[in-house]
Amino acid sequence: MKNQRVLLILSLLLVVCHARADELDDFIRSQMQKRRVPGLSLAIIRDGKILKAQAYGFIDKDGKVPVTTSTLFQAGSVSKSVAALGALYLVEQGKLSLDENVNVKLKSWKVPDNEFTGEKKVTLRGILSHTTGLTVHGFPGYAVGEKIPSVVQILDGTAPANTPPVRVDFVPGSRWRYSGGGYTVMQQLMVDVTGTDFPEFMKSNVLSPLGMKNSTYQQPLPREKAKLTATGHYNNRSIVEGRWHIYPEMAAAGLWTTPSDLARFAIGIQNANAGKSGNVLSQVMTRQMLTDQKNRDGLGVFLQGDSTTLRFGHNGRDEGFDALLTASAHKGYGIVIMINANDNSAMMGRIVDYIAEYYHWDGFPVKTAKPVAVDVDPKNLKAFEGRYELFNNRIVTFEAQGQRLFTLEDGFVDEEFVPVGNNKFTSTDRNVSVIFTADTSGKLTGFTLKDDEQKYERKIPRIGPLADPHQTHTDPDPSRTPKIMAALQAMVKGGKALEEASGLTAGAKRDFAGGMREPETIKSLTFIHSENVAGRGIQRHDSDVSEIVTYQLKSDRPDTFIIVHLTSDGLVTDCDLVEK
Repeated sequence: MKNQRVLLILSLLLVVCHARADELDDFIRSQMQKRRVPGLSLAIIRDGKILKAQAYGFIDKDGKVPVTTSTLFQAGSVSKSVAALGALYLVEQGKLSLDENVNVKLKSWKVPDNEFTGEKKVTLRGILSHTTGLTVHGFPGYAVGEKIPSVVQILDGTAPANTPPVRVDFVPGSRWRYSGGGYTVMQQLMVDVTGTDFPEFMKSNVLSPLGMKNSTYQQPLPREKAKLTATGHYNNRSIVEGRWHIYPEMAAAGLWTTPSDLARFAIGIQNANAGKSGNVLSQVMTRQMLTDQKNRDGLGVFLQGDSTTLRFGHNGRDEGFDALLTASAHKGYGIVIMINANDNSAMMGRIVDYIAEYYHWDGFPVKTAKPVAVDVDPKNLKAFEGRYELFNNRIVTFEAQGQRLFTLEDGFVDEEFVPVGNNKFTSTDRNVSVIFTADTSGKLTGFTLKDDEQKYERKIPRIGPLADPHQTHTDPDPSRTPKIMAALQAMVKGGKALEEASGLTAGAKRDFAGGMREPETIKSLTFIHSENVAGRGIQRHDSDVSEIVTYQLKSDRPDTFIIVHLTSDGLVTDCDLVEK
């Protein structure tokens, strides 16, 4: 009888565990469906081990071949964290120094000296922590079949490289700025001091020791591994031509891997930090890696939390792929998520928070009670629709549906906000509220973002209304449209066409030197709306924005609008493609 009771209890526990697992899987699938993400793979770490590895969806939007836990995804900038481990290994071997001028060991190429490097030099520590003043934020990669440049050509910005030269443009160590270009310098440095191809060095000294058997920095992929990959999808869910791009900037963006392998990487750091033997780095070096250098950036990883809830991690994006890694430095838990889509929403963050709550991990936001909605006049609700500058070059878009506001990302619904007052709305996902504000004439100028979890408030300026081709306005200055069109066409082409173009700010010329992926062509512009935003604090590519003009765009993409950011003297400093 006793044994029967034990079996009954065990059976009930299995049923409960299975039901809870179904809840987690159901939540993830619902998030994927909402965002139309074709495939997702994840790994969950608990007590320093992989607790769960699970795949959802398909390798492409055709929905025929399922994603498995062995399906390869591009890691994007998570590649930097893994590459950092290789560089720090070389420091411990005495082949590199964290604070030495990198030009001492570089052989194939040198960082050009200029007015910014007179007293302070580029160092490996500065590269790893994005504080060294090197340019080029990220890389678009190269389409399959395109000519691939050497690393030296990339560093000098010479053909067939599609990005500007990597140079120092502020005093090393004086401030923080993200630089994939810096990690490409590091890649060449590692090759020069070891005399070994980067993928082979990383395989021998990092990937294999950590058990990352499915991972490789080989670019392009060997044929046998190419059969195991997911297909990349852009934010509009169109497929990347050739299925993915090739990244000779391997340290910055070139790792092919799985969530389980990245979980093994995270576990390796956790074990080394705990002083366990058999890891790539010593405990001393690992603790340096997990020490804030500037702006919550360690050596190759970003940091969150305090001393007791410290987490390390990185996000990643390549053309058609997004990735996320976050793991506890001391408590043996962590999450890796990889998707075969570029998704600008908070989906992966929601999944992380759900998993953290599911397993009762500390250091993550704790949800408060669901907000109680009040009735709002539909006309007033409609007035809040529009676009707002969440932070530099990052737009948040609100659309009214029923008695709610929803954010839109990539044309798909993202976050729900419930009205709790006449002009105040609270998120159903996070402990965040928005309070809309107007000027003395009653014109809506933005909102105050209030984050109860992080204990801060920030003013978010309004960019303008949603685009509606049926509600056009009279263009206050039709003579400028041809000039704007010429400037945009130069931004699409990049290179010499951009250098010689008029009507553009210096920052736009610098940052769009490689051209724009979308739209491929600009055939005509039809004026829809303009908004005077002078004094609202909007800045793009180092220039203050005074006016934002919305056009309906005739191009290779149907039903698209383009919003153009203009300075006070009418120069184009940025543009954004939007669905509405």
